[in-house]
Amino acid sequence: MADAVEEVLDGSWDQDLSEALDSPPGDLESDGGLLQPQDLPPAERAKLWKIALNVAGKGDSLSSWDGALDLPEQTLIHNRSQQLIDQLGLPEEESRGLVADVEAVITFYCKSRNVAFTPDLGWPHLLKPLLGLQLPRSDLYNCFYAIMNKYIPRDCVAKGRPFHLYRLLLQYHEPELCSFLDTKKITPDSYAFSWLGSLFASHCLPDVTQAMWDIYFQQADPFLIFFLMLIILVNAKDGILSQELDSKEEIIKMLEGSPALLEAEDLEDLFSLAQYYYSKTPLSFRKENQNLFGSSLVALREEDMDLSQALCLPVSVPEILQANQLQPEGVRFFVVDCRPAEQYNAGHLSTAFHLDSDLMLQNPSEFALSVKSLLEAQKQSLESGSIASGEHLCFMGSGREEEDMYMNMVLAHFLQKNKEYVSIAKGGFMALQQHLADINVEGPDNVYVHWIVSTSGSHNSLCSPDGEGLNSTADGKGVKSLVNKMTFALKSKSVNVKEKVISFIENTSTPVDRMSFTLPWPEKGIPDRHVSSSDRVGRPYRGVKPVFSIGDEEEYDTDEIDSSSMSDDDRKEIVNIQTWINKPDVKHHVPCNEVKETGHMFPSHLLITATHMYCLREIASRKGFAYIQSRQALSTVVKITSKKKHPELITFKFGNSNSAGVDIVAVERYLIPNAGDATKAIKQQIMKVLDALESS
Repeated sequence: MADAVEEVLDGSWDQDLSEALDSPPGDLESDGGLLQPQDLPPAERAKLWKIALNVAGKGDSLSSWDGALDLPEQTLIHNRSQQLIDQLGLPEEESRGLVADVEAVITFYCKSRNVAFTPDLGWPHLLKPLLGLQLPRSDLYNCFYAIMNKYIPRDCVAKGRPFHLYRLLLQYHEPELCSFLDTKKITPDSYAFSWLGSLFASHCLPDVTQAMWDIYFQQADPFLIFFLMLIILVNAKDGILSQELDSKEEIIKMLEGSPALLEAEDLEDLFSLAQYYYSKTPLSFRKENQNLFGSSLVALREEDMDLSQALCLPVSVPEILQANQLQPEGVRFFVVDCRPAEQYNAGHLSTAFHLDSDLMLQNPSEFALSVKSLLEAQKQSLESGSIASGEHLCFMGSGREEEDMYMNMVLAHFLQKNKEYVSIAKGGFMALQQHLADINVEGPDNVYVHWIVSTSGSHNSLCSPDGEGLNSTADGKGVKSLVNKMTFALKSKSVNVKEKVISFIENTSTPVDRMSFTLPWPEKGIPDRHVSSSDRVGRPYRGVKPVFSIGDEEEYDTDEIDSSSMSDDDRKEIVNIQTWINKPDVKHHVPCNEVKETGHMFPSHLLITATHMYCLREIASRKGFAYIQSRQALSTVVKITSKKKHPELITFKFGNSNSAGVDIVAVERYLIPNAGDATKAIKQQIMKVLDALESS
């Protein structure tokens, strides 16, 4: 292609360039890699860009406009236009005409699109490279409009969807760097807002920007900007991680200015690396977010995922099914089914490895063994070339939020270990079943007919009647021989563990040794239940004894309220940790980690007074300060439990006793070093409170 461009410049420029740009994106590469940026004269670059932006020969869009400069923000538009032209250092007469052009383009765009111009918008930066092409006003507007429409993503605002998507991309490839920035509470929009809104024109030198756009427009892929941004960050990784002690503001300033270091000779490497990372990214990254680009009149669909709440990059079920049918190149997934053993045994993706996420809290040592087996199975599958092999881990849950809490904890575990290439199957196993039903998997010619199997050997309605799985191939590299065989013992053990737990809860087996401290319960059994809007927190009803116990935790209580998730950090009171620890009414101070249902942990402090228990969550960006995360009366503690195999994980349940039973209104979990000493001290203080209540 590089040779083709030289021929274009020699003569039949328009025709040859049009043919080159009409060819598939892959044809824009030469034997030496990406098309080299050329030192093109303005007129020739203008032709190149107009063809690439599909505005060559387009009419004057401004012809229907009356030219009125009368927007409420007109003064701001004029001043920003003047500032832009002043940077060019042109003669006054020429500058005056360009200011009028820029102001007209921005004003007409605002009017035609019914949008307001604000100080944070990077539109003047976008116009700066275009001004170097010496375009007439009509072409200037057409090129600007095309760039805005095709290459600037929708919702490109602070905390907008593009920045959440970019963070997931960063986490997928560079989890350590992403975790560092998250810890510092540095969000992508704080440093990359101007990058994305101006296609780097805000920080790069004009000649570098123009050379970059030469390649970028020819690639004709708006999602490429995310990977260019990723490479900028990857290139600065060592410098970023070395700034552990620097302030948040200093790191943001350093990050924001990173593109300014780019030179024209760096662009070949920049685009080559971007394409490499692109090839290592699931196709869902692009396919599931197509509506980010194009007309701003196209709204996001209601069913689109809230990326700000995504734990990791979501991947569609169709891609998971198709990916491992591909040749070695491209993204291939090692699917990890995190559903409970009985659900997995009833039916699962034939290529999936089973990791019972319940084990993470029920049996940590067995969970660690399962993770080790998982990684070993992944390694062996890659070496054998199995159809189940994949460098990329994709976790699959049931698709029901309340059931997938454990899987989220497993995901958080892998992410905290800085494991790259971690994704989640969008919609879980339910989405898989629905997709197979939609494509009529029962059809005799369907390539997916063998994909759902059961461990027992019996196939469900989505499997072939002959009982043969997808692994029945001549090469002998079957799926079951590698994946199912390695997980069968673990699944069987998981079932045994679950049966013992259920048996223990129902009191149908021999009692298990456990540490227990229990006050008298009301004579009738008291079932835990969901909390209703009529529940109240306060003193127990008169004449009903307090209920409180300490013992091994039997369930994770997924149906109860996690009170620490009920308020937003921004609305919580901020206090000095040491000042609170030194308060005269604080009887005990317990350093700990608050454990959320997602598996995330937050450094915290439990402070016990004569009547209350406070949780102070440390603020990463403000050393020595914390949010008051929760404040619970000791009189409302009804149960303190710990895991027999994980005694440091302590669960507090808070509620009310009334004539109908006990209402659980809050559940808090903490990872506490030396938990025995801590719970003993808390128990003693609770007993004092309960004794006082009974005597009153």
